[in-house]
Amino acid sequence: MLKGIHPLLGPDLLHAIRTMGHGDEIVIADANFPASTMGPKVVRADGVDALGIVEAILAHMPLDTFVDDAAWRMEVVGDPQAVPEVCVEFQNLVNKLAGDFKVVPIERFAFYDRSRKAAYIVATSEFRLYGNLILKKGVVQPAELFTIDSLTKTTK
Repeated sequence: MLKGIHPLLGPDLLHAIRTMGHGDEIVIADANFPASTMGPKVVRADGVDALGIVEAILAHMPLDTFVDDAAWRMEVVGDPQAVPEVCVEFQNLVNKLAGDFKVVPIERFAFYDRSRKAAYIVATSEFRLYGNLILKKGVVQPAELFTIDSLTKTTK
């Protein structure tokens, strides 16, 4: 365990979000998603649902403010207007932890195509259908970083 690091971020996932750069994308995939055949490196998060992983990632990773959209979910096949409960919860988490970003629906095969270009895919044990989300990493502002001075100061 480390202080200040969300406990669901294991070493592989922590490494993944730490090495991603501005504009890189990460897929949070449900249990039915074909993660191993998409191409990007897969980080396993067995036993954890997608919402837990999204919360862990967004606790440390900003979303991209330089583009129109920075979060996408998969549309329901045959009913593109439907919004599954898990996607409502994704939107709530994004708003709570990242700010005023809309989670944009995209067609299933367009979601797969975008996933193939991601930096990483996190394979979760989310069993709810359409529990898939793509997040685009933003810029960490200098004020959000630790400085050598802040690390060496003592508290009285």
